[in-house]
Amino acid sequence: MAIFDGMRNFFRTTPPEKKYGAGPVMGYFGVGPYTDRKMGYSDLATDGYLKNSIVFRCVNEISKGASAVPYVIKQGDEIIEQSQLNYLLDRPNPLQSYSEFFNSLFSYLLLGGNAYLLRVTNNNDQPKELHLLRPDRIEIKGSSKVFPDKFVYRVGGNVMNEYEIDQDTGKGDLKQIKLWNPLDDYYGLSPLVAAAMEVDQHNAATRHNIGLLENGARPSGAVIFKPQDDGGYPIQLTDGQRQQLLEDLNSRFSGSANAGRPMLLEGDFDWKEMGLSPKDMDFLNLKHMSATDIAMCFGVPSQLVGVPDSQTYSNMAEARLALYEETIIPYLRKVQSDLNEWLVPQFEELGEDLSFEYDIDRIPALAERRRMIYQNVLGAVNAGVMTRNEARELVGLSPMDGADDLLVPSNLFPLNEGAPPEPEVVDDPEDIAMFGDEEEKQEEVTNFPKAGDNKKISLRNSNFPQFDFDFAQVMANDMTANGRKIWKAGGNIRGTEAFRLWEKAKKGEETPAVLSWIKEREAWSARHTVIDGNAFKDMKLEPNLSNVGGIVSLIKWGAINPDLGQRRMKDIILELTKKLEERKTDNIIRPESDEHDIESLIDDIHVKAPEDTRVSEQAKRTLQGKVDEHNEEFGDTPSKRATLRMLEAVFKRGVGAYYTNPQSVRPNVSGPDQWAFARVNAFLFALRTGRFQGGKFDRDLLPKGHPLSTKE
Repeated sequence: MAIFDGMRNFFRTTPPEKKYGAGPVMGYFGVGPYTDRKMGYSDLATDGYLKNSIVFRCVNEISKGASAVPYVIKQGDEIIEQSQLNYLLDRPNPLQSYSEFFNSLFSYLLLGGNAYLLRVTNNNDQPKELHLLRPDRIEIKGSSKVFPDKFVYRVGGNVMNEYEIDQDTGKGDLKQIKLWNPLDDYYGLSPLVAAAMEVDQHNAATRHNIGLLENGARPSGAVIFKPQDDGGYPIQLTDGQRQQLLEDLNSRFSGSANAGRPMLLEGDFDWKEMGLSPKDMDFLNLKHMSATDIAMCFGVPSQLVGVPDSQTYSNMAEARLALYEETIIPYLRKVQSDLNEWLVPQFEELGEDLSFEYDIDRIPALAERRRMIYQNVLGAVNAGVMTRNEARELVGLSPMDGADDLLVPSNLFPLNEGAPPEPEVVDDPEDIAMFGDEEEKQEEVTNFPKAGDNKKISLRNSNFPQFDFDFAQVMANDMTANGRKIWKAGGNIRGTEAFRLWEKAKKGEETPAVLSWIKEREAWSARHTVIDGNAFKDMKLEPNLSNVGGIVSLIKWGAINPDLGQRRMKDIILELTKKLEERKTDNIIRPESDEHDIESLIDDIHVKAPEDTRVSEQAKRTLQGKVDEHNEEFGDTPSKRATLRMLEAVFKRGVGAYYTNPQSVRPNVSGPDQWAFARVNAFLFALRTGRFQGGKFDRDLLPKGHPLSTKE
């Protein structure tokens, strides 16, 4: 069914009953008038989104672009990294993530003009899940009141639920987000309604071209029959003759299989071409015009939907920038306003001044605009038009002490005055130190690492030590299913970005974004290092995906919980990794009763790979470093003390495991040494904590008195 009713018969001549007295007969079919009708959501979605490539592209350009914009939860000016509201938005329901949920929300809004959010609450009447309901299944019941009475949810004509609306506040379990409609108080208006005629035109042109192809690219025409009898009177075809003629034409000359087949006409039959050629009708330009009009209704630049020769924007970057500034960002502002009015107040326990905001400054397409703003601001400062603090405010930076004065180049002076006097030369170094440029001194104040300090903004000058970056990088780059689960267990979108900025800072980059993050890390660490992960002070607590969020968040920001220490944080992650893999730690997996002693295992190694029986000097140095690091903290306890000979034995067994049980080796392991070092790390964990991360192994190498040792 088309959005508007399409082709229909205009008229068909009916032959008279009498044989004589009528002229020559010409039968043809034509197009009917363009008939308007009421449009429903299913019609708009079917003929628009499902059957029209331009609508499909426009909706996806807007919805995918909008759902990719990150958000922040703020309390005043402070960003809240972890809260129940963050968790809800990151995972609105078990079937949808943040991106999937908001992609659907914006798509519903564009196709139907309405989007409906349903909250599912917990025992405290606080939202624990958010769901989207299809707009065509919602009926709004109301009269002349400002607020509707209720929303009725129907599926297949059956009422599944009714959602009452508070007549004082207009709120309820169901939230409607709608686009303005000049003719309806309750339902929104989709852009697709305004573009409906162009959509039908575009679809009709497509169907016409398909019809031409199926008919061998031949236009339609008419067979004209004008015979006369002996007296010169015209003769009419009988109904049977006319039907036979039409069937013969359809079977012999219609369809792509009969393309190009010559038509043989005898007697008084003639063929008259009725349709215009594709060139005459200029269907290509017709489709491009329709596509441009459809894109215009959605607010999408025509370049982005594949219409060529459009000179509105000079390049794709400008077109995409216009899409965000003129279309996507206004939609984001609307949804942001509705969520702050309906959803955010339901989390009162988080405090006052809570707000949900889209972080528009982190949209990649706006990078060119930010660069231009920065250049303009820099030029204004250099020309003395604005102060540095005014410029910092425009680019989103906090003000600095002593940066409220206008600065101008020293070689500028009024035209009606002579050149300014030469600056006085100060020769005495003590005078230079005492009477130096006070403005430069003030500019150098960084307030880092805390207010009043004047150290260079760098991780080296931070009051909070850095976590092991190499360990964090391995976590971030682990593309396995379990690795992704652990990395996503803590920290929101900003946490992931924090790690990438940390990575740039480690490389020595000093861009404004990196320096701003270093200062942000200082404030973040002051709040979180004393809280996140504190549950693991209990050494018996086993890690899982629901309780390691604080540890992962700290790692993303490169911070360390002082009560746990870096080693304990690493152990928690390693233990969880083993637990999720459901493999025993050494991946040889020998039962305790089948443990080999060192000599028998070395014999196995000689058989399998005699060249790997010795520990290389480089491996020995690494093992010695592990011994020293372990004993520095635990060496005072004899039952926990490690030795180089002990770790060499574990290392050799790891090499043996690599060859004797290759099916247990992970695919990303590059060689026997890597596998052996993994075994050593797991052994040291058991030596420190008194428990294995997986299956028990090498217990005969543990010191006497250790709770897991088999030595008597």
